[in-house]
Amino acid sequence: MQDFLALTLQGEQPATREGKQDNFSWRWLGEGLLECTPNAQYDKAVVLSAGVHGNETAPIELLSHLCTDLFAGRLNLAVRLLLVLGNPYAMRQGKRYVHDDVNRMFCGGYKNLPVTEESKRAEILEHIVTTFFRESSSEAKRYHYDLHTAIRASLLPTFALFPYQTHAYDADLIASLEAADLDALVYHNAVGKTFTHFTSENFKAASATLELGKALPFGQNDLSQFAAIDEVIRHVVSEQALPARKKVKIQVFKVSDSLIKKDEDFQMNLSAEAPNFSTFTKDEIIATQASGNYVVGQDQVWILFPNPNVKIGLRAGLVLTKTS
Repeated sequence: MQDFLALTLQGEQPATREGKQDNFSWRWLGEGLLECTPNAQYDKAVVLSAGVHGNETAPIELLSHLCTDLFAGRLNLAVRLLLVLGNPYAMRQGKRYVHDDVNRMFCGGYKNLPVTEESKRAEILEHIVTTFFRESSSEAKRYHYDLHTAIRASLLPTFALFPYQTHAYDADLIASLEAADLDALVYHNAVGKTFTHFTSENFKAASATLELGKALPFGQNDLSQFAAIDEVIRHVVSEQALPARKKVKIQVFKVSDSLIKKDEDFQMNLSAEAPNFSTFTKDEIIATQASGNYVVGQDQVWILFPNPNVKIGLRAGLVLTKTS
């Protein structure tokens, strides 16, 4: 197998589309899509995705190195694995997305958008993941780690978001995120159109979106900053015991509300540089717009992903409260 990332960035196919290594077989399923199946029996089917936002390059590089080590025999594969580089079209242009945010296109969301490279990509990703989980052993537990980096700085630098789901959250997934030294966990309160909501909702996968620091161009990442999550995903795919947590106890939040931009005059009472997990207290105004201001009703809330520049009708931020 040639360089997975280089082939994807160049828009090229490998010389051969499938093959066998010492302990697994592999298939190139298309641009940025690689399936690996161990020869031995497995009890987990794992999707590792990155690059759904094309300029979030550090996780892309982590998956590229993991792939290289699998094929070199430096890492043992003990799970059925699907590696996904989500938006090659935007990756090649160094952009978060070119037309529309791919991470708002799942669960059929692409059907309501103009046909572009990105809407077509979301449809392909849904099809590939559906086939992957359906072809995996019926006994295998399903997992999805979707790796991102954030647009802005964060008071809690690394965190995971769980999609809203009615089935129980998976203890092994939570344990892996704690072992990865994440600073916080955030539980969604509503149905979404993210990649992880798609895998959780449709396949009962244990799914999480991971935010792992700041978005930088290819080659400018200090991957040592991502060592903890890199170690954990390697332990997950090789079925090794998780490392011990080194940080203080993880903080847990739940989404209490979404800030929806309804009017052109929408403004947030935050500076453009305000970090994720900035706080507001009771009766403070988070956002103003003609159709009504957003006033804090709780004693304290935290703001995640503030972005007043989204299109009308889209979410301009999440309002969080702390939970146990």
